[in-house]
Amino acid sequence: MVPEKRKLMVVGAAIAAAFALPGCAPAGYGDNAAADYGNAAEPAAAEAAATPGATADPNATSDPNAEADPDATAPPGSENAAPELSEEDETNTLTGTKVARMGKVVENENQQVLYRFDSDTNSPAKSNCDGDCAKVWPPALTTDGKPTLKGVDSKLVGTITRADGSKQLTLKGWPLYTYIGDTKPHAWKGQNVAGKWFVIQPDGAKNLTCLPAVSKAVAPPADDAESSDAGGASDAGSAGGDYSY
Repeated sequence: MVPEKRKLMVVGAAIAAAFALPGCAPAGYGDNAAADYGNAAEPAAAEAAATPGATADPNATSDPNAEADPDATAPPGSENAAPELSEEDETNTLTGTKVARMGKVVENENQQVLYRFDSDTNSPAKSNCDGDCAKVWPPALTTDGKPTLKGVDSKLVGTITRADGSKQLTLKGWPLYTYIGDTKPHAWKGQNVAGKWFVIQPDGAKNLTCLPAVSKAVAPPADDAESSDAGGASDAGSAGGDYSY
């Protein structure tokens, strides 16, 4: 009976392994023990190019045939002058590359993984992330809409004009963002936050290679006045904020 029991245990373990996502986020996603998942880029991945003519996953976009619209603008009536961007605020590079456990991603010049938001639209291209949302998910802003591209098809890159007049880069119509919860290069802790935020691939599709449990966004950074009122303490960057974005 003992050998039979042992055989069943081995078979059970094999079945469990078959259903596991190889290379995905470790168990306990969101716990301190898993705080550093997704931080290592694969060697020589910077040359990973998007497939010519690639289209987004039909299940990943509101319109799988949508093309980036370089002339897309904010709704009529938004006539704010574009604010002047600092070098730190501007996204100058889009690189199609690969990171550990997630695979294909797009990063900016600071090796920050870029995301798309399900509450946005790509046809027409429009951002619905403003206010505190934009503090947690900073838009990939641009002055001229012409970032340096590596492994990203220029035909898929465009811009939209946000409500404040600033220009935001888009990929296949989807507005691009970083996540302040990603504190290290190549991190992707924003994956599946609120069930609406997803790592974007070089072809504009969601990357669903690794799909951790739905989590909450970090708290928005406190401004100077709030920090002062709190005696200098701030919960900026802390996990588990009760936010819908």
